[in-house]
Amino acid sequence: MAKFSKNSMVLCFLLAIVFVISSASASTRLKKFDHPTKGDGTLNFLVIGDWGRRGTYNQSHVARQMERVGEKLDIDFVLSTGDNFYDNGLTGIHDSNFVESFTNIYTAKSLQKQWYSVLGNHDYRGDVEAQLSPYLRKIDSRWVCLRSFVVNAEIAEIFMVDTTPFEEKYFTTPKDHIYDWRGVLPRQAYMANVLKELEKALSESTAKWKIVLGHHAIRSAGHHGDTQILVDRFLPILRKYDVDFYMNGHDHCLEHISDTESPLQFLVSGAGSKAWRGDTKGINRDDVHFFHDGQGFMSVELTPTEAEIKYYDVFGSVRHRWNRSKLLLHSAM
Repeated sequence: MAKFSKNSMVLCFLLAIVFVISSASASTRLKKFDHPTKGDGTLNFLVIGDWGRRGTYNQSHVARQMERVGEKLDIDFVLSTGDNFYDNGLTGIHDSNFVESFTNIYTAKSLQKQWYSVLGNHDYRGDVEAQLSPYLRKIDSRWVCLRSFVVNAEIAEIFMVDTTPFEEKYFTTPKDHIYDWRGVLPRQAYMANVLKELEKALSESTAKWKIVLGHHAIRSAGHHGDTQILVDRFLPILRKYDVDFYMNGHDHCLEHISDTESPLQFLVSGAGSKAWRGDTKGINRDDVHFFHDGQGFMSVELTPTEAEIKYYDVFGSVRHRWNRSKLLLHSAM
């Protein structure tokens, strides 16, 4: 009987260890949203960033062009690269800025699709928990905003990541800004977990197309330039798991830059409202294929073997077009 009790105790102890390990593993998984597509093997969506200004700085004009392109492409959803509400995020779940900068601006039928959004540095200057709150979906059911998560769209998986806490200057030299770091501190542990979750999700992905989206650039010829900590800590992971596109905002422009060591493409779409004219860094680099310092947005059209990226300006004109074939591993300007 004593022997049985001892064995039982050992078994319970081992089961407890397995449970703890399993629980820890589960906690490192990014929340996944399954987004069914139209069933014809294609996926179309728009990408916009740095937009929420109650319609000013041409935000409303960009929205009208998104309406036209969204209808033409019959888009499945919209991705937001962050800085969703200026200047200082939302003050709470009842802040009128949510309706005045989102619901009342993107009113077209073609844009009544899910909006998947990440946070930008300006969003962290407000009540972050409000912007992440499910309550906003009661106001506008399109709104989905989390710190980091995955959108599973059948032929593509989009890994939405929270990059703002990686920028040390927001912690050490915030100037006159007050940031809401609830849920982020301790910072080093938070960053390590973001990277661990991203790598695990990428390693498990079997999608034809792998897309990672954050607010800050890895490579940019715009005002902020490259984000060195993302170059050091994100880029090796993206290369390791054959990510096709990294999309971001932060710089208020439109850009297309190629990685020099892999097929990875850096696609900047941060021109949803206020743009920065003539504010460039290294625009003549060989890896920079396109740079536009005005307002606009990006469209993405995918099939299992083909991708087409288009950049539109505030007048709806296509300023840049780029194609890639998965079969030929060939890209054409």
